[in-house]
Amino acid sequence: VVAFVLDRSWREDVAERVLVQANHAFDASTYELWVPLVRGGCLVLLRPGDVSVAERGQLIAEHEVTNVHATAGLFRVLAEEAPEIFAGVREVSTGGDLVSASAIRTLVEEHPGLVVRTTYGPTETTAFTTQISYTTGDTVPASTPIGYPMDNSRAYVLDEFLRLLPPGVVGELYVAGAGLARGYAGRSGLTAERFVACPFGGRMYRTG
Repeated sequence: VVAFVLDRSWREDVAERVLVQANHAFDASTYELWVPLVRGGCLVLLRPGDVSVAERGQLIAEHEVTNVHATAGLFRVLAEEAPEIFAGVREVSTGGDLVSASAIRTLVEEHPGLVVRTTYGPTETTAFTTQISYTTGDTVPASTPIGYPMDNSRAYVLDEFLRLLPPGVVGELYVAGAGLARGYAGRSGLTAERFVACPFGGRMYRTG
């Protein structure tokens, strides 16, 4: 968690006032809670239960929220139905599924200077493993990539013999780094199957 919180992707000005809307049992809460707190920022808490788009926007405006993290599905809905609620927000981060390229374009065009950061990472690697950001003027590809490994994280596309594959060749994604879990509690067989020795040192997680 410490390595994740101190990643250079998280700018100090972005973490000033972060909207907390993830359940604490959801790994995205690692970002929403610890990144701002460790960096001297504030948490803006969304009330429990169903929250309308209008209410969410009012909270963002009233508390001058600087960063919002939303799952890919929620991000698409907010960007398409109410892009105006992100006025004043410095960065929006999203992930957990395929991120809508059109939603990214809508936000960066509507709010010049806003950064949209897409993230990828299974729970087994502590929230996010890779990221890529877009802002006004950037080209957003039709199929958004998962981006580049974050600090203290590594990502490899390997063949069935765990050999590194060149760009453009289909293989299996493995991830490694400081955030890698030890395994699954009480499930030694599954742990041995998914957490394997890394040919480049240490252990890695087989994403499947």
